[in-house]
Amino acid sequence: MTKSIIADNKPVSVTLEKGTEYYFCTCGRSKGQPFCDGSHTGTSFSPKAFIAEKEGEAWLCACKQSGNTPFCDGTHEKYSDEQVGKETA
Repeated sequence: MTKSIIADNKPVSVTLEKGTEYYFCTCGRSKGQPFCDGSHTGTSFSPKAFIAEKEGEAWLCACKQSGNTPFCDGTHEKYSDEQVGKETA
């Protein structure tokens, strides 16, 4: 697998704890979106580690195409409901 799967066409709201390290899913296969559950094993993908800079709500990317991962940048708006669960073009 060389292309990520569109996990959803809207961002995921999460509550982050300042100073905590998280592992963002980059492949789109994780059942625990938006975080990694190891489903990338056997692919060319690996999770993106990040440390929360502040406490509180954050909108994380679920389409896996944001230019600012792990955070949403609105790129998901170009994907339809029919594309969710499929590889990116």
